[in-house]
Formats: sequence, structure tokens, C-alpha cells
Amino acid sequence: MSAVDALTTLVRGQKLPVFSHAGLPHLRLATQIAAQATAGGAPFAVIFAGMGLTHADADAVRDTLDARAAAGELTLLINTADDPVIERILTPRLALTVAEDLAFAEGRHVLVVMTDMTSYAEAVREVSAARGEMPGRRAYPGYLYSDLASLYERCGRVRGRPGSVTVLPVLTMPGGDITHPVPDLTGYITEGQIVLSPDLHARGVYPPVDALSSLSRLMRHGAGPGRTRDDHLDLAAQVLAALARARQAAELADLVGPAGLSDVDRRYLDFERAYRSGLVAQEEGARSLAETLRLAWDAVLVLPRSELVLLPDRLLDAYGRPS
Repeated sequence: MSAVDALTTLVRGQKLPVFSHAGLPHLRLATQIAAQATAGGAPFAVIFAGMGLTHADADAVRDTLDARAAAGELTLLINTADDPVIERILTPRLALTVAEDLAFAEGRHVLVVMTDMTSYAEAVREVSAARGEMPGRRAYPGYLYSDLASLYERCGRVRGRPGSVTVLPVLTMPGGDITHPVPDLTGYITEGQIVLSPDLHARGVYPPVDALSSLSRLMRHGAGPGRTRDDHLDLAAQVLAALARARQAAELADLVGPAGLSDVDRRYLDFERAYRSGLVAQEEGARSLAETLRLAWDAVLVLPRSELVLLPDRLLDAYGRPS
């Protein structure tokens, strides 16, 4: 997925959650990532753990991942909303146990997609209440942090062994509240976040990834020269800087009208449209990293060269417009 590969790169062994709102296509995104992910030709497997899904969503997941299953690269664990709560608590643990065996016994790179962790946390709260345990914040048990950490921290790599376990948990923020205990505690444990935007979704953008709110703390350890491409990190920094400036230009246009903007501000608005329609929009089909970075260059080259201050001249001459 270009929105992830270019700006919030997922590194082998990382734990990178997706923060979403109710009604956003987070399940579709998670399933698409599971269907399209690769490990650069190395032995690879996907573990998909669905918790609290409707039967319609469970069927959609099975249909989307059918090709991956046929290739012998998929382990699918589904807990539907009408299944016992205790099974919902066991589902991610079973998924991670299978992942550790595939990674460290068979030497595969394993991606574990877990959705929805909010449903999992609610199951933990329900069992805690049934046991008569002392409730904590918003009636969740006081050990919710260590419980989530016992799942998320099972990712990583083992020195001397070829495999890895990468975890992509997906969670919905009740009421869109990022300070809710589940996203709040998840943010403390994990290494960044991919945030989905209701505003982009309302504009018809899929996937509606808000790049300015998203972050991959391990991106610099897994991208750049010798890993992805020598222009990747500088290009990502320029795209994010341009998005921030485009947001300011859009706010100014709301105040003074588009006619009151400078030519440079209008170019930033053109950049944002090119970014949304080119780089981010990806309804279906996988993109190579080379294609993703080409689309990122197409977007930033809408701007004058004088505005591309985060891109060295050697990269502009090699990939962009010559001086």
C-alpha cells in the first residue's frame, strides 16, 4: 500500500497499529495489506486474527484472502461477534504462537494482522467484571496495559535466526477519542501509528490515511540507501512538509477565498490534490515500491523547485526536474 510504504514504512519485526473510527474502512485496509504484503522474495506468511467480526465481514475476509490461502501463505483465525468471549481473548494469543513457530522454527517472515483490538479489550473487561476484579479507567481492568503488552511485544527478530514476526494491530477509537484507554495504551507500547481520517473518507479517498497524524518510528532503520532506495527518506520528508504547508494554504483559503492566495499557495493546493488522487488512492492491486516513489515524485514536482528544500540537488537531478 503506497500510503504505508512511502510515508509510514512498516519494518520487519515492528509493531505498528492502525487507529480508526467506527464506519471507516479499517477492516478492508487490514485485509488488503494482508493480501498484498510481501517480504522481498523471502519466505513469507500472513496470520490474520479477526475478533468480534460480523459474519458478513468474516466472509469478506475469507474471499479477499483466498489467493493467499491457496498459495499456502495464510493462517486465518476468525472469532465472530456471537462466539464466546473467551475465544476472543484466546484468538490473538493463538495467532502469535503460530507466528512464532513459522518465524523462528521455519525461518519465515510473518505478518500478523489483528483486528479489532478494541473488541479484544472489551472482552477482557467483560471477563474481568465477571471475576469481580477491581475496575480501573473506564471500567477496564488495571492490568490492561500489561495484557496488551504481552501481545504486542511478541513481535521482533531473534539474533542468529532468519525469521521475523511483524504485528499490525487494528483498533477503533470509541467516539474517535484517541485518549480512550485502548488507543492510549497501545500508543505507549507500539512504535508509531497509522491514523485513518474521517475527512479523507468523506472525500472518497481510499485508503483514508492521514499522513500528518501517522508515524513509523522504525522507518529510518528500514528505509533509505541499502534498504529501499536512496531517495526514499528525503522524498518522504518533503511530501510531509508539503502536506503541512498545503493544510495551512487550505485554511487560509477558507478565510480569504481561493482568489486571495498567492501563486505558491495555489501550487500547494494542486500538490495536495495530486497527492490524494495519485499516491494515496489505491482501491485495489499492489504497487511496487518503485511505482509508489514515482507517484510521490509526480506529486512533489507540482511544486516549484525552490520549494523543494528538503530534496538534495543530486536527487532532484536524478529523479525530478533538472536544474
